[in-house]
Amino acid sequence: MALLSDIVSYTDDFLRIREVGDWDNALNGLQIENSGQVTRLGAAVDVSTRVLTEAAKRNVDLLIVHHGLFWPGLQPVRSALRRQLRLAFENDIALYSAHLPLDIHPKVGNNAELVAALGLKSAQQNCGASLPDATLPGVSQKRPTKISKICRASVPDAEPFLEEKGQPVGLKARASMPRSELIRKLRKALGGPVKVFNFGPKQTRTIGVVTGGAGSEIYRVAQENIDTFITGEAPHWAAVAAEELGMNLLLGGHYATEVFGVKALAAHLSKRFGIPWEFIDCPTGL
Repeated sequence: MALLSDIVSYTDDFLRIREVGDWDNALNGLQIENSGQVTRLGAAVDVSTRVLTEAAKRNVDLLIVHHGLFWPGLQPVRSALRRQLRLAFENDIALYSAHLPLDIHPKVGNNAELVAALGLKSAQQNCGASLPDATLPGVSQKRPTKISKICRASVPDAEPFLEEKGQPVGLKARASMPRSELIRKLRKALGGPVKVFNFGPKQTRTIGVVTGGAGSEIYRVAQENIDTFITGEAPHWAAVAAEELGMNLLLGGHYATEVFGVKALAAHLSKRFGIPWEFIDCPTGL
């Protein structure tokens, strides 16, 4: 068991909720509080009647979502919203939502998790051979420090790009691989189909990843010299644009590309606070 206030305070800081810009209707952070105790975490991409009903069945008392209650904007408490609030209140379910702060997080973010699943980024450390009497960088030469080995963090292949709401919201990686191999890896990572528009090179050079619905940004993405663009969904005209730009466009689904972050965040919080978690899978079909 953990205190809701402790989890919320930690998560706000961990995700930089108050620092990361977002659309107003995202309303990042705690959207519904419960009686104050948390015994089980639930993670879902979207909050909905289906998700809240399933959360109640599984005795979840803190639900973490990527898309919260207020995306439609200011609205009267009736119909679907009233039903959702009633489910939360009657079952003592707190609701925490994180949109762009979760998309862009370097450890548990949707982009970072998908890039890692594709093998485009490594958090491993490369360690050199044992070097007796080596001096650590930044340590005075007058006080040499003897170490058995020197470890240097490998330079990530992926770097942030595509500014939105005051910060980059995607990752791009310089990676040369057969396009067919990348598509195979993407299908495996998503566990489902990928809509493919093969208008770019058969051997990738620079891959851009922006989870969710970023297909309408294809022209801005092209300005980054990206030849293969991975996102969730796109408008009709983006397929035409991909051909005009000579770019590979891979659409994995809005929902499928955004399951990574809530899962990773829930697992992280579970480990830190010693409470179980589970994923509530309610695909939207998009």
